[in-house]
Amino acid sequence: MLSIFDSLREVTLLSVTIRMLLAVVCGGIIGIEREFKRRPAGFRTHILICLGAAMTTLTSQYLYLCMGQYTDMARLGAQVVAGIGFIGAGTIIVTRRQRVKGLTTAAGLWAAAIIGLTLGGGFYEGGLFATALILIAELFFSRLEYRMLKNSPEVNLYIEHTDKSCIEELLRLFREADMKILNMGIIRSDSTEKHNACAIFTLRLRKGTHQEDLLDQARATPGVVSVRQL
Repeated sequence: MLSIFDSLREVTLLSVTIRMLLAVVCGGIIGIEREFKRRPAGFRTHILICLGAAMTTLTSQYLYLCMGQYTDMARLGAQVVAGIGFIGAGTIIVTRRQRVKGLTTAAGLWAAAIIGLTLGGGFYEGGLFATALILIAELFFSRLEYRMLKNSPEVNLYIEHTDKSCIEELLRLFREADMKILNMGIIRSDSTEKHNACAIFTLRLRKGTHQEDLLDQARATPGVVSVRQL
C-alpha cells in the first residue's frame, strides 16, 4: 500500500471529502468516454453511481466505527453490486436486426459502482488503478476489437433486394470470391406489399478478403437496395 494514503484510512472529515471527490473524478473519467460516444449512460450517470456507491461504503463504516452499531459493513455494499444490474439492464437494447448494444456501457456502470465502493472504503490505490485500467480498456481495446472484427473470417449480411434474380447474382458473387455460405435465410414479399424482400447470409470469407470490399460489391449488385452487416 502507498504510505501517502495512510493518514486518510480513518473516517474523518478530510478523508470523507477526498473519497467523495475521488469518486466524482473517477466516475466522471469513465463516463466522459461514454458521453463522447453518445451512449445512453454518460458523464453524469457514471458520476452519480460512483458517488452513491462511495457513500454507501462510507455510511457502513460510519455506522460501525462512529455510531457503535455492530453490523456487517459489507451488507450495504453487497446491495449496490446486486442493485446496479437494474440500471445496467436499462442501457442494453436489441435492435430490429438482432444486434445487442449497450453491454459495454452496462459493464462500465457496474465497474463504476465497484470503484465507488473501493474509494468509499479507503482503498484508494485499487480505485485509482481500476479507473486507469477501465479507461484503457474503453479507449484502446475498442480499437483492437474493431480490428479483430474487421479481419473476422465470418460475416453476417442483411440484404434488402427487389427481385429474386438479385439473389442469383449475389450467389454468383460469393462463389467467384471463393466464399462459403454457412447459412442463408430469405424472406420474400408479396406483390401487394410495399416493402422489399430481404435475405440474411452467413459467410465464411477467404483469407485476405476485406469486409468493406465485400459490402461494396454487394451494394453494386443490380437489384440490391441496401446491405448491412449484422
